[in-house]
Amino acid sequence: MHSQELIKPDGRQLTLYSSRPIPDGIVATSPFAEPQHANPHLRWHPLRGEWVTYAAFRQNRTYQPPPQYNPLAPTRDPEHPTEMPAGDYEIAVFDNRFPSLALDAHEPPTLTVPTAPANGKCEVVVFTQDPQAALGRLPLARIELLLEVWGDRTQRLKGQHHIQYVLPFENRGAEVGVTLHHPHGQIYAYPFIPPVPARQLAQEREYYLQHGTSLLCDMARDEAADEKRVVYRDDEAIAFVPACARYPYEVWVMPTAPCKDFAALSPAQRTSLARALKTVLLKFDTLWERPFPYLMTWYQAPTDGADHPETQLHCQFYPPYRTRDRLKYLAGTEIGAGMFAMDVLPETTAYELQQVEVRLEAEA
Repeated sequence: MHSQELIKPDGRQLTLYSSRPIPDGIVATSPFAEPQHANPHLRWHPLRGEWVTYAAFRQNRTYQPPPQYNPLAPTRDPEHPTEMPAGDYEIAVFDNRFPSLALDAHEPPTLTVPTAPANGKCEVVVFTQDPQAALGRLPLARIELLLEVWGDRTQRLKGQHHIQYVLPFENRGAEVGVTLHHPHGQIYAYPFIPPVPARQLAQEREYYLQHGTSLLCDMARDEAADEKRVVYRDDEAIAFVPACARYPYEVWVMPTAPCKDFAALSPAQRTSLARALKTVLLKFDTLWERPFPYLMTWYQAPTDGADHPETQLHCQFYPPYRTRDRLKYLAGTEIGAGMFAMDVLPETTAYELQQVEVRLEAEA
């Protein structure tokens, strides 16, 4: 993997990545000439026992521009620069212009609840220069490179300002609130372990203390033996609809052997994980023969300096549809009580995905 560090005109960092050497002379671009001076802050929610971040300036962020004003397409006219420079590279990562977390956040307001600076970092990860592409249609080599990029970003971010957790994710589709349709994801680096991964880690830790093995690796082993919900499997990786799925087409993707984070992936694991990920994405798009919206979140070990032998790198997909033409809206029991209610069995949706045939090499 090759990379190149650049600074945008408004002071934000830009890193270019490629599987081949990146030529010199690429100039970082930005639609903005001046820094944002973002200063988000945290407010404590006493009833939930968790932080909420506030960044009012995000109301003015770019929202579903027409294709000719795509800010994630490479710059063609220097008089009208985008976030992406012209040049020969494959993936770009840059500081979000409208972050919910900022390393230099300071002086939070004094309120009736505790407050704190939202000291963290938000990055945008652009998967390709092609605005018509999608993550699932990229070559396997590009997806492997992306897994390396996520690992590199995690390693870089964990040393900054007491970052405790690094979370890569992708929101795809207007149904989940996407504001820019160019293929891209984000990375949030938190100054604490957020509630969802913290709860998962607690369960993993308890299981590890009781059994001496990884909860998720044991789940993957059992799913592979059962086969009913498996949608991809090889010697190094697996993808399955979990028996406890909370969304009809929820899928988990992970290495089958213990692996705590992206940096710990072996070359063989990375290759298999890319194949598993692409298989799931192609099955999603082929299922109803249209682009399939989803939230994709990657969980890995915290960056708090501890070993975390209990945790396992894995991805969880949360698609918003429950049928071809019906969205799954979160109702009172889900939002108000936190207890999900499913109208379809995981075995049923897994069977649907199993019947979808895909060819991984078709786009390679």
